[in-house]
Amino acid sequence: MAKNKTVFYCTECGAQTLRWSGQCMQCGAWNTLEERVVSAKTSHTVKATSDTRALRFSEVNADATRRWPIGDREWDRTLGGGIVPGSLILLGGDPGVGKSTLILQVAAVLAESHSVLYASGEESASQVLLRAQRLGIPTDNCYLLSMTDLEQVLAEAKRLETDVLVIDSIQTMQMSDADGIVGSVSQVKECTQALLHFAKETGTAVIIIGHVTKEGNIAGPRLLEHMVDTVLYLEGEAGHPLRVLRAAKNRFGDTAESGVFSMQTDGLAAVSDLSRMLLADRSEAQIGTVVFAGLEGIRPLLAEVQALTNPTAFGYAKRTAVGYDQNRLTVLLAVLAKHAEVGVTEQDVYVNVAGGLRITEPAIDLAVALAIFSVLYNIPVSPQTAAIGEIGLTGDVRRVPQIEKRLQELSKMGFKTVFLPAANYAALKEKPDHLQLVPLKHLRELRQKILKQS
Repeated sequence: MAKNKTVFYCTECGAQTLRWSGQCMQCGAWNTLEERVVSAKTSHTVKATSDTRALRFSEVNADATRRWPIGDREWDRTLGGGIVPGSLILLGGDPGVGKSTLILQVAAVLAESHSVLYASGEESASQVLLRAQRLGIPTDNCYLLSMTDLEQVLAEAKRLETDVLVIDSIQTMQMSDADGIVGSVSQVKECTQALLHFAKETGTAVIIIGHVTKEGNIAGPRLLEHMVDTVLYLEGEAGHPLRVLRAAKNRFGDTAESGVFSMQTDGLAAVSDLSRMLLADRSEAQIGTVVFAGLEGIRPLLAEVQALTNPTAFGYAKRTAVGYDQNRLTVLLAVLAKHAEVGVTEQDVYVNVAGGLRITEPAIDLAVALAIFSVLYNIPVSPQTAAIGEIGLTGDVRRVPQIEKRLQELSKMGFKTVFLPAANYAALKEKPDHLQLVPLKHLRELRQKILKQS
């Protein structure tokens, strides 16, 4: 007779080990190993059924996974064309950023042509209805259920034969056969596993909302993000209406895509011309401000980079960045001091990307450097001037991808002068006639051109 055995299970990543240790050897988390008894199986009989028989790729029914366009271009762009039936989508974001509002809007649109069930564990049915009425969202065709028992939610979804199931949120759901309290690692894992099984078995598209930690990660086990098909993050700075929907994982689309929304009194509205929205307040030459031509996914956007310097009042100079990587700013200032002979060691430096945007691509380096030059030498930069380029540790200006798309956006917005890497300038097949392109190989060349203007 086979004996039961004891294993230690990591609640963070799901790894198993025969011995306990303070740190999980798989994911590196501390104090996450829990002891569990696993029943030994006495036999391993293999049963073949019609469902287990392998098919050729050409024999698979492609119509079963045909996408459902949502009708919102920003959502469809982020998901790669629409929702795939039987997929499991996880949406995360900071509290108050607009996750429930966005999903309620999507549910209302999908309910016009599909059966949709919105299950809320955080609000009562009357509270959800009140929010929908306040935002003017039509919910006549959408089913609503206020319940935290996931087993009953799935039973109701089967009864209604829903095409789309929305769970708000996964941390408020529970199952009777799962250990732990509501929101615990074990409950979140078991609930997600049940939703995954339900989605694949019935072909229902399931959208779940997840809370995030203070570090910005989805709350719960890391295994959660591995189980779902798509992981979306709704980002936005407090006090700014701009919201960006990014795909951190997408099995059915490109993670380089993203959607942009603006928070209005009647909900989240898609932004059609992001560059014009971000540059609406620019009208005259100002000191310490430069326009950067970047990419949000594969879509070009123009953002305003602002810089400010002040003599430091303490022993160590202060460096602050909003919307720009703090570590990258520190490195850039070191390069400016070493290779461009710019005196920033005794200056507090502040850099901000206007509009609440967060730029992560290195191509913004040259625009930041130009803004710092402008404020240090008290030279205003024309509002029709932009800068694009990555700066290396040696002070060289390095090439950036998709330079043609960036220049087209600048040309459309009426810009006249563009500082860009010399490598990109040399690789251009056609030089725009109405754009004055200034190629740069090194930061020293940018400093010399700025000083000539003074």
